[in-house]
Amino acid sequence: MRTDDGHIIRECLNGDSASFGLLVDKYKAGIFALAYDRLHNFHDAEDVTQEVFIKAYVNLRTLRQWDSFVVWLRSTAINLCKDKLRAKSRRGDIYINDQNQKILENASLDSYHDEQSSLWRNEALNSLDKALSSLPEQYRQVLTLHYLGGMSGEEIAKFLSISHATVRQRLSRAREYLKAEVLAMMSETFEQQKLQATFTFRIVEMVKRIKIHPLSTMKGLPWGLSLATGIMITVMSINPTLISFNNFGTSISTMLSSESKVLNIGEIPVSVIKTSNIAVLSNKMGKGKGGEPENVQNTFFMAPQAEGGEWAKKADMPTARMDISSAAVNGKIYVIGGSAINVGPAFSVVEEYNPATDIWTTKADMPTARAASSSAAVEGKIYTIGGTTNDNDCTGLPTVEEYDPLTDKWVKKADMPTPRWGLSTSVVNGKIYAIGGCLRFPNAGAGGVGVPLAVVEEYNPETDTWTKKADMPTTPRWYHSSSVVNGKIYVIGGTTSQENKFSIVEEYDPVTDTWTRKTDMPTARWALSTSASGGRIYAIGGPFQAVGAKIVEEYNPVTDTWKKVADMPTKRLWLTASEVNGKIYVIGGVIGNFWDLNWNLPEWKGLSTIEEYTPEGWQSEQSVVSPQGKLPTKWGTIKYNR
Repeated sequence: MRTDDGHIIRECLNGDSASFGLLVDKYKAGIFALAYDRLHNFHDAEDVTQEVFIKAYVNLRTLRQWDSFVVWLRSTAINLCKDKLRAKSRRGDIYINDQNQKILENASLDSYHDEQSSLWRNEALNSLDKALSSLPEQYRQVLTLHYLGGMSGEEIAKFLSISHATVRQRLSRAREYLKAEVLAMMSETFEQQKLQATFTFRIVEMVKRIKIHPLSTMKGLPWGLSLATGIMITVMSINPTLISFNNFGTSISTMLSSESKVLNIGEIPVSVIKTSNIAVLSNKMGKGKGGEPENVQNTFFMAPQAEGGEWAKKADMPTARMDISSAAVNGKIYVIGGSAINVGPAFSVVEEYNPATDIWTTKADMPTARAASSSAAVEGKIYTIGGTTNDNDCTGLPTVEEYDPLTDKWVKKADMPTPRWGLSTSVVNGKIYAIGGCLRFPNAGAGGVGVPLAVVEEYNPETDTWTKKADMPTTPRWYHSSSVVNGKIYVIGGTTSQENKFSIVEEYDPVTDTWTRKTDMPTARWALSTSASGGRIYAIGGPFQAVGAKIVEEYNPVTDTWKKVADMPTKRLWLTASEVNGKIYVIGGVIGNFWDLNWNLPEWKGLSTIEEYTPEGWQSEQSVVSPQGKLPTKWGTIKYNR
């Protein structure tokens, strides 16, 4: 039997819903481990894993590239985990660990075995959770996938879309951080918590009740009709006799015919076609709050994302500056370099911003002072690339320096082959792509002639080596910006001099080393910043007409469309933006006035402003819908207690 994803998906779309069990069996362990890594709760992780597969089945016909199914699953799982955490945050019932044990020293396998009471098992599990939480995300993630998901290095590499060598490196570094007792405890604890064989069976039984349609050429419905039409489609696609579930926490029976067919799905032979009075098994793990039924999120049906989003002012950056770069590591943003005024002396300043506490901390200076560089994070370390010292002709630098937030230290790395500034960098599969930029810009007034570049070079942090890649096709440019969605890099805007601006959008695929022209950005801009959140890219600020812009436009790579969203409160250009937990933090820059290019004017002084943007989609995705009489799901009022 063929087991490649594309073949299985085709079988499902042709009416063989039983085949979906093969996909569940193939990826359930990884999704469960990923969900636990984010939620720190086995019951919630199983809930999310179930929702991921049901949602995936319902939306199979919308998947354009079948070979990217695992990427799609992973993205869905991450989004559902965010939803669950936000919903819990609103209810105020997120678990808070009150124990005062030291993270990596008091977790002991011996003491875990000495006390078998439920209370002590919970304490040991909490201690293990604290130990794992102390690790950088990328290390914790591979440990969880390996020990809880039971995945090999090659399987983890495929699941995370990274190299096998990267997985080996992360596992090795993660083990170095933890004591042997903690690793042993993790192995035994996770072995006891793995998904049972009945999980695949339960999903298969659910999807058999869901009617999906083969791929069609019908275009999307008008926005205004999508909600009502979606409800009608959902209701019509469900047989009412199949969604009459018993009370939460009880087994659920369905009345089906007696014909059956057996398909071996990995762990167990499963009846997958027609069964008689099959009970959907209920796992009686604790539900919290005395096992009371809780509201559940309707993850299969949501109103379309509305335009808008919200902005909030945050604590000012200690050092006002422009032409800065930033990168986020472990939920904190590091703002690097820049200058106080245009074509002023470059800074080596590094300041850390913690969005959770709204607090800034000064860190170790970057060895090479520079502005208009670009920074990218890989494996918990930040690489600041290129830039200029703002000398007379703004000569580009080839400099690459690595910053480790854990040790607060910098290390010199291999120079970039092409010196430049005003470039962008993006990370895919653990490699950094340095795109475009400017070699030099003679400071001969507003009409100075620069040397814009179309060059693209790939940096591999593991080997500290550079490789030449395909040039940007449309035009050389600098002061553009780039962001990544689903493994593709989108390069947006830019200029060839400070007198013109582009609306160009080009998509780069690192796997094939090819470029594709996409729909232009509505407002041509340069010296903007882009950031991705929830599968969308937000183009923020930059000069528009004569001054810095407040403009924010949202790009959807799936539909290749743009829309206007809420303006940024402070107009500016030469800013930086980083995303943490779905929110975008826009930092620094200048106001700028191009009718009077007098660099000493107040509007050309660097800003200390930081503003937080919450996308409208982030808000709507949190909505929790009761299963009683609200928007229907395609598998009934599920979410029963286990």
